[in-house]
Amino acid sequence: MMDELSLNILDIAQNSIAANATLVEIRITENDPADTLSIGIKDNGKGMSPEFLKTVEDPFITTRTTRKIGLGISFFKEAAEMTGGNLSIISALGVGTTITATFQKSHIDRQPIGDLTGTIIALVTLNPDIDFIVTYTVNSNEFLFSTVEVKEMLGGDVALSNPEVATFLTEYINENIENLHN
Repeated sequence: MMDELSLNILDIAQNSIAANATLVEIRITENDPADTLSIGIKDNGKGMSPEFLKTVEDPFITTRTTRKIGLGISFFKEAAEMTGGNLSIISALGVGTTITATFQKSHIDRQPIGDLTGTIIALVTLNPDIDFIVTYTVNSNEFLFSTVEVKEMLGGDVALSNPEVATFLTEYINENIENLHN
């Protein structure tokens, strides 16, 4: 089991990257009145066949060639179910995959979100050819981060992996997530 939910997000997003996605959308929604936390990762990668989709939650089924087990989806599902929540996967070949985990937000066994900013920065700076859109909603407040917009602002001259850009984005994301909770 992973210690924080941001590590699950990182793992699932890495699956999207391995599936040749060019766009990965991450949606986090905290709904205090409903006592839910929802995390969704959607990609436009190669998708999964119906046969593979039926087995994808089995930790001993993986498409990776570097190891024989794939625990990421299993851990994410277990983390959700421990709180009375669930995990759903929708996928179609040539279209992409959407994985959504829902948690009871106040449940004692719900893992913390953890270093979400670090996860986003790692994904963005290490995968410059992939676009990421992160939408974080807390009740009626929303923060949207899009590498498409950041790349447009920077023009073609400055890379997202530039240390000054990464520092700025870290501060920007942290500030906006903090504002959501105030």
